[in-house]
Amino acid sequence: MKELLTDEVGKKLFLLGNEAIVRGSLEAGIDFAATYPGTPSSEIGNTFHKICKEANVYFEFSTNEKVAMEVAAAASASNLRALNFQKHVGLNVAADAFMTVAYQGVRGGFVMVTADDPGCHSSQNEQDNRYYARIANIPMLEPANAEEAKEMTRIGFDLSEEVELPVLLRTTTRLNHVRGIVFTKEKRPQKGKGHFEKDPAKFVTVPAHARIGHKNLLDRMANAKKISESSQFNEIIDLGGSEYGIIASGVGFNYAIDIMKEAGIKGKILKLGMTWPLPTDKIIKFMNSVDKLIMVEEGEPLMENEILALAKDSKPGIKVFGKRSGHFSVMGEYGPDVMKKAFSEITGQDLLPKNVPEVKIELPVRPPSLCPGCPHRSTYFAVKKALKQNFKDAIFSTDIGCYTLGIQDPLNVADFLLCMGSSVDAAGGFSKATDQPVLAFLGDSTFFHSGIHGLVNAVYNRHNFVYTILDNRTTAMTGHQPNPGMGMDGRGNPSPDILIEDIVRGCGVDFIRIVDTSEMKEMQKAYEDALAHDGVAVIIAKRACVLLEARDRKKVNDFNTWQINQEECTKCQVCLKKWGCPAIYLADDGSVHINEGMCNGCGMCAVVCPFDAIHENKPGGD
Repeated sequence: MKELLTDEVGKKLFLLGNEAIVRGSLEAGIDFAATYPGTPSSEIGNTFHKICKEANVYFEFSTNEKVAMEVAAAASASNLRALNFQKHVGLNVAADAFMTVAYQGVRGGFVMVTADDPGCHSSQNEQDNRYYARIANIPMLEPANAEEAKEMTRIGFDLSEEVELPVLLRTTTRLNHVRGIVFTKEKRPQKGKGHFEKDPAKFVTVPAHARIGHKNLLDRMANAKKISESSQFNEIIDLGGSEYGIIASGVGFNYAIDIMKEAGIKGKILKLGMTWPLPTDKIIKFMNSVDKLIMVEEGEPLMENEILALAKDSKPGIKVFGKRSGHFSVMGEYGPDVMKKAFSEITGQDLLPKNVPEVKIELPVRPPSLCPGCPHRSTYFAVKKALKQNFKDAIFSTDIGCYTLGIQDPLNVADFLLCMGSSVDAAGGFSKATDQPVLAFLGDSTFFHSGIHGLVNAVYNRHNFVYTILDNRTTAMTGHQPNPGMGMDGRGNPSPDILIEDIVRGCGVDFIRIVDTSEMKEMQKAYEDALAHDGVAVIIAKRACVLLEARDRKKVNDFNTWQINQEECTKCQVCLKKWGCPAIYLADDGSVHINEGMCNGCGMCAVVCPFDAIHENKPGGD
């Protein structure tokens, strides 16, 4: 991490795309950064968390993306350079503020990173956030590699101040997590503290001011359009000939140019890095210099549609190959195989790999699962025992986090999911729409993010369901970032420990039970009582993430795994078929064992074993 702070100019660094964004912002002289963690953007925040003090950057993990954008917007309004970043669906949460910041304009440079996820590697959808640049009508940059991620971030702040607008930096999972060579440049001096000069006509967007703000936005974007036409990030690469013209953006450009060079396809590539506003004059000139066009853009056919509209008047007869022609898909991310197949169909050349031996190997399916010893497993097991015969009729409204994995066998406790915070909101709807038992689950970080307003709504409207807050003392799924209930802020400083139970009590809930998930009988009793309660019943299932707990135990040499005594084991397979810990496996001879290398030493399998056949591991044992 220290290398990111270097003052040496021209130094080569081998960085993740996300780390390159951090370096670019440091070179731009930022003073302020805010986020809510979400993959594939998480490493940006994790990196700031580690270096922010030494870098003299104020950094926070905000309670949600809307809050993060608004605190960063205030910093920009105070004439500081500010960075705001989130995964693609996080921008949905911040969209209200996002739209209006464009009307206000900015003072200090304001770069907003949206990390899209083609292929749904870690997300509930594949939405294409390039739409957001068009809806808000602000400039957008799209890097194709780590060096560009650094440079576009650095220059993005200059662009933001030049046009007085926020700039959207759109990345994708492949870009965020690729490593590449980055060359350092001089770090611009920071301001440290800003000063807010009052200007209600600019920053208080009542309708009369907003109408003026909209006109100002249009004028600023006219300037941005001129900049786009001459941007260093929009360049033409001549590969000889004019038969094919490729217009490409983002990661897809890398594959396109490789294929063109390897196959000797004659043509030109218009590489677009500043993709909104589009450099229409440059595109028209490029289009008139080639015979056919190939559109390479992951996601929706946004540029393709806009360029087809340009072609209608500028070169109506040109053949355009893209998503509308059926050669590329809206779904998934582009890779060498996808690109080679499309280029083969377009050019008539067979570009697919040759003489590759066909090897048929049936690999085991390995979906993500709750870790061995995860406290969420204990919670779900207790829920099922408490529900008894009502389990099949119960509705499990789940949320975004590790606990979503409760959908898998043998737990099967996830029936409905929309987005962060939806578990409690939807549970209220189910409780009014049906007579079925309804249970909602969400984590501690998600509670602070978007689980409180739904609880207020549930109490206010007299909903009737059991609301479980899975407090594992961290934001586990995105990399163990702190949250407001942990007593530590994003800079690693002590902070007030905001108690979830106090908030719940303040919302008017009269049934609150705090239970350690390792106390199985207490957990089951809590759920039995909660299910019998009329109204909203809240259970706070409290135990640290097992990965953190195991790490701490190992530090003090207090770590033991567990074993199954084969003489006592009846092979009932409760540990496999009902508990489902990944560390427990069935051997070829039908015996059940614990993989010592996977076991995190929680000992909960011993609690659920009906025959007391599981014991702490001893030297020389099974």
